[in-house]
Amino acid sequence: MIPAPARPDDRWLAEVAAGASRDAGDVPVELLGDYLPLLADAAITGRRPKRAELDAVETLGRRAAEQGFSAGRVVQLYLSAARRLWQDLPTVVRSRDREAVRAAAAAVLSVIDDAVATLAEGYAVARRDLVRREETLRRELVDDLLRGDSDLGALVDRAEPFGLDLARAHQVALAAAGRRLPDTDAAISALETVIFDRLGDRDVLVATKDGLLVVLAPADAARAPHGRDATPELGRLMHDQLRRLPRGRPWRVAVGRPHPGLYGIARSYEEAREALTMATRLRLDTPVVTARELLIYRVLLRDQPAIVELVHAVLSPLGQARGGAEPLLATLQAYFDTGAVATETAKRIHVSVRAVTYRLQRIKALTGYDPADPAHRFTLQAAVLGARALDWPHKPLSGSA
Repeated sequence: MIPAPARPDDRWLAEVAAGASRDAGDVPVELLGDYLPLLADAAITGRRPKRAELDAVETLGRRAAEQGFSAGRVVQLYLSAARRLWQDLPTVVRSRDREAVRAAAAAVLSVIDDAVATLAEGYAVARRDLVRREETLRRELVDDLLRGDSDLGALVDRAEPFGLDLARAHQVALAAAGRRLPDTDAAISALETVIFDRLGDRDVLVATKDGLLVVLAPADAARAPHGRDATPELGRLMHDQLRRLPRGRPWRVAVGRPHPGLYGIARSYEEAREALTMATRLRLDTPVVTARELLIYRVLLRDQPAIVELVHAVLSPLGQARGGAEPLLATLQAYFDTGAVATETAKRIHVSVRAVTYRLQRIKALTGYDPADPAHRFTLQAAVLGARALDWPHKPLSGSA
């Protein structure tokens, strides 16, 4: 043990702290607390830190996390302080005894080990608390933004810490898992990473709502090549990332149209929800849909009594067929989707060409409309679109005669 000389003065420790702060990128010396006196005591007297002193170091770790310093810089502050202090110790201690120096080194290393481990523990606890708090605030913010009826001034203040500029035009994208929603933290983290990396825009929020993953992004963040519409790019980016997750497949992503202002966010969200619902009713094969692509269905449903009347008048006779209306309706939809090509229709619905021909003839006989006749085709196709939008025949036509 090193003989106990006079304790080093505070000026020397202050110089060590200032140098360590510079080494760590100007992390405040206040985050060292009484760490340097602990090291000096260990070197001079061999004293181990008390529990209360280590608790104080843990509090400093929490404070560092709350102030936004990285864990690496804070640990560097402590290690640099220990290195600088040890470099000056031989002069301060004034001892050339090899065993005394070895004992001092062992005592100092023990303090460093305990202090840095305690510092890191406090930092980690604070970071977990901050993440939970941020997730709660983000979820509440997203809920209020999507509802669209909150106080604008309050929302602007709440959105600022997330880097969200409500003056920009935004669009909302929703992702629905085909099976049980996977670990939401992993899904959100994966989406945030790829979106921030690929779009290069921090003005993005990712959260969950009603069992869906929600992405709120600036309308100009996703840039499509060759001047194409950029709206689908966000959806494809999300789907490409989500399908790599071990659970949740198959995923379907719907993207609302971009709209300016606070109420535009709520409008884009409602469009994305409608697009998800419509894609399910239409049995679309594509995993990414946009509100713009499905705009015709919104137009049809604006006059719902008229479309109900059209579907009832044109397609209700299909219910008389063996097996009900659904097989014939699916055949009509595939027939129109493939450009009225019977062979492609057969491939699409996995039946023979002969079966397709028979069903088309049966449709003509029951409805009086010939799918092969251009004069009848528009009426039939509009009725099929209306039926899918209304989820008929799975749901009855309300208000039909």
